Amino acid sequence: MTIKKQKGRFITFEGIDGAGKSTHIQFVSGMLTKAGIDHIITREPGGTPLGEQLREILLHQKMSVATEALLMFAARQEHLEQKILPALQQGIWVISDRFADASFAYQGAGKQFSWEKLEQLETWVLGDTQPDLTLLFDLPAEIAEERRSGTHEPDKFEQEKNDFFQRAQAGYLKRAGTYPERFRVIDSSQSIAVIQSKIADIIQPMIDASH
Repeated sequence: MTIKKQKGRFITFEGIDGAGKSTHIQFVSGMLTKAGIDHIITREPGGTPLGEQLREILLHQKMSVATEALLMFAARQEHLEQKILPALQQGIWVISDRFADASFAYQGAGKQFSWEKLEQLETWVLGDTQPDLTLLFDLPAEIAEERRSGTHEPDKFEQEKNDFFQRAQAGYLKRAGTYPERFRVIDSSQSIAVIQSKIADIIQPMIDASH
C-alpha cells in the first residue's frame, strides 16, 4: 500500500512594520526544526528571483496605488507557482512573512485602494489557496514607529506617517474579522516571552497533528 504524503501547512505572519514578525518567524522555525518538520521561510513581496526584483521596485520607486497593487499580485502569482504550492505539495511547510492580507492592509486600507478590486485580484491569483494559519501581530502605530526608528534605512512604506499605519492596522483587523477561522490576533505590545508562549500554544497542536 502506498502511503500518501501529507500536504504541507501554510503559515503567514502579518502586521504593520515594527510589529516584530521577523523575531517570531525565527521562533516558529525553531519549533518546526525541533519537531523534525521540513519547512521553508519566504517573504512578500519577493520569494522568487523575479519577486525579489519586483520587491526592489515596489519598496523604492514611486507609482500609482493601482500599479502597486497589480505588481504585488504579479509577484504573488510567481511566488505561488514557483515556490509556495510546489513546497506544500511535497509536504514541506511554508512560513511566509506577509501574503495577500498585506495588500488589503497596505494598498486597500492604508492607501485607500478599492477593496473590491483587491478581492477580484485575490480570487484570480489565489484561487482557493489560503493560509492554514495567519498570525497577526497587533501593535499601536506609535509603538511600531518607535521600534522601527533607527534600525535601518526606511523603504517608502516605512516612511509613511502614523495615520497610514493606523489605517493599515484597521485593515488587518477587518481581514481578521472576515476570516476568523485562520486568523489569530496577538497583542504585540507584550514581552517577547509572553508572545512566544502564545505562539507556541497555537503552533504546537498543528505540529502534534502532523505526526
